[in-house]
Amino acid sequence: MTEFSERDHDRIIEMAWEDRTPFEAIDFQFGLKENEVIQVMRSTLKPKSFRLWRKRVNSGVSSKHLKKRNTEMTRFKCSRQRGISNNKITKR
Repeated sequence: MTEFSERDHDRIIEMAWEDRTPFEAIDFQFGLKENEVIQVMRSTLKPKSFRLWRKRVNSGVSSKHLKKRNTEMTRFKCSRQRGISNNKITKR
């Protein structure tokens, strides 16, 4: 797996926590597939936090998978994301 700066690592975790941000967006921005994001989360979070995150991601509440996503949801970034600097997605 690629080494990331502390800032990028924090951003990957933040994007993984956001329900609206799909794994495909993390792959687009950082080149990490879903299983690699899971590895990052497993190695970073406490075991209980990781289990709760996985449970939420696999539930119907999360939109982490584009295939499970409501077709009316057309964007994969939250409204606050615009203000984050050095974010490739907002510079498109």
